[in-house]
Amino acid sequence: MPLARSLSVTSLSGLEEWDEEFDLEDAVLFEIAWEVANKVGGIYTVLQTKARLTAEEWGENYFLVGPYVESNVRTQVELIEPTNPALKRTIDKMNSSGCKFAAQSEQPSHIVAHFHEWLAGLGLVLCRHRQLSIATIFTTHATLLGRYLCAGNVDFYNKLAEFNVDKEAGDRQIYHRYCLERAAAHCAHVFTTVSQITAIEAEFLLKRKPDIVTPNGLNVKKFSAVHEFQNLHAQSKNRIQEFVRGHFYGHLDFNLDKCLFLFIAGRYEFSNKGADIFLEALARLNYLLRVNHSDVTVIAFFIMPARTNNFNVETLKGQAVRKQLWDTAQTVKERFGKKLYESLLVGQLPDVSKIMDKEDFTLMKRAIFATQRQCQPPVCTHNMLEDSNDPILTSVRRIGLFNSSADRVKIIFHPEFLSSTSPLLPMDYEEFVRGCHLGVFPSYYEPWGYTPAECTVMGIPSISTNLSGFGCFMEEHIADPSAYGIYILDRRYRGVDESCNQLTSFLFQFCKQSRRQRIIQRNRTERLSDLLDWKYLGRYYISARHMALAKAFPDTYTYELQEPTSTSGFRYPRPASVPPSPSLSRHSSPHHSEAEDNDEEERYDEDLEAEKDRVNIRQPYTLPFKNKSSAVHGANGNSDGNGEKD
Repeated sequence: MPLARSLSVTSLSGLEEWDEEFDLEDAVLFEIAWEVANKVGGIYTVLQTKARLTAEEWGENYFLVGPYVESNVRTQVELIEPTNPALKRTIDKMNSSGCKFAAQSEQPSHIVAHFHEWLAGLGLVLCRHRQLSIATIFTTHATLLGRYLCAGNVDFYNKLAEFNVDKEAGDRQIYHRYCLERAAAHCAHVFTTVSQITAIEAEFLLKRKPDIVTPNGLNVKKFSAVHEFQNLHAQSKNRIQEFVRGHFYGHLDFNLDKCLFLFIAGRYEFSNKGADIFLEALARLNYLLRVNHSDVTVIAFFIMPARTNNFNVETLKGQAVRKQLWDTAQTVKERFGKKLYESLLVGQLPDVSKIMDKEDFTLMKRAIFATQRQCQPPVCTHNMLEDSNDPILTSVRRIGLFNSSADRVKIIFHPEFLSSTSPLLPMDYEEFVRGCHLGVFPSYYEPWGYTPAECTVMGIPSISTNLSGFGCFMEEHIADPSAYGIYILDRRYRGVDESCNQLTSFLFQFCKQSRRQRIIQRNRTERLSDLLDWKYLGRYYISARHMALAKAFPDTYTYELQEPTSTSGFRYPRPASVPPSPSLSRHSSPHHSEAEDNDEEERYDEDLEAEKDRVNIRQPYTLPFKNKSSAVHGANGNSDGNGEKD
């Protein structure tokens, strides 16, 4: 089933601003979700990062509504008195006599209520049932039934048209929740999803085709490090290397300078998130690296929260041993430096055989003795509550990757969210991602995929799939995604074994890149961050809200949806040098060796290539809107659409 083109065509910085004249002076926006100031999953990130852009558009007429969780209110919410008199009266009524919707205030205005996911959908259904004068929008970030079906290892995408949705929901004991989600989708004035792949899913499972696709964005400024992201990568990589030194103490028989850090992160959905295929690909990669006598070592991190009762003692001991070795080295260095200094003061070259005494050698021997280890470095950093049944650990036992010296691929399973206060790996998630070389997200079910998007804006290459919203979005906008460090794995038209072989090929080719090639690839990846900025992707939420206003209040607001014209040049072109192996880079590249220069013949101008990318990006398609007094045109003052056909 081919993917249909959507309106999700964005632009890059430097293009003209979107000239929006839609009259919102007499309108109020409420955005309702279970994850408002309540972090559960990706919707929290959507709302948090989009809030500033939406507030700039709506000002004090923008309100987020979510559950009152005392602990979250203390840390994430600043309590203030509402300035809108009608809203204040409404809140007072709610506090005194129970919960009433804001539309019941004494001075109604044009209200837009945007509901996210089925948990908030009940409010939408009641609004329509009570015939309240409200423009409603429902956004599904992932269908409830879709999650359950994929978790059951069914051939989901090839059988979408065959499912008896009522029976499947009933069999999984989610029928009432499914009905609520479906009712919300049908009752809403405007129904949206976050990607084309989810739009197809919603059309078959919820029985309504979305009106518009609203891709998820990021506040790119939060991650931006102007001309410094390569340096930040090096700094964060050094911190990960320190952890690795402790974790593999006694078995550190590989060169950390030729060590690549790969990671997968997210909810612990073993099959949906692709951890199963990633582990199998790592086993095959290990074989390829060994038979090709590669000097590259791959360390794969699995950052997926699971049930644990404490840190693994052996893991904690490793970090303690590393710290002890560091302290010993510093002590010996200070003694050595003092004796060297005194020898030079009297004008003599030091006698190296005498500059270190027996006490120094004793300290070093004790430190070396402490690194002796009889067991292999642990795979899991914590004690699992259900070790024997854990999917990742079970697969590790099957493929036999136990961090032995002979293996070129090592595995570290960290079943806990990363935190800068952790005694084990004291890094927050952003810092950890910056220090890695490649993010691997071979998901089977991923309506959008924030993890590869976060990698992209930080300049870290990633592997995604054509079953994820992010992967489809990048395939639509980039002529050759892999040249920009976005590897798209085919999990839609290939079997599991074929997809696993393709993933193994991606990993092996990445391992064969030189350090110089990886630097250039990171430069290219970071340039894609503009595609994911809310500054551009937020426009599709704006279009959805305007469409809802026009449907709910046709006497005040109208819109005209025109068929977009098909023109070329909207995608990132293939870079001049593929694979990325230039010999002369400009700024943003750390110092490289002369040996690497001698191996490369291409010349590369980063600024020139970046400018070509910007020239080849077209203006986003915008919907022409108008209110009763004035028409709203596109960014260039005309009313012709310019995007891809739906």
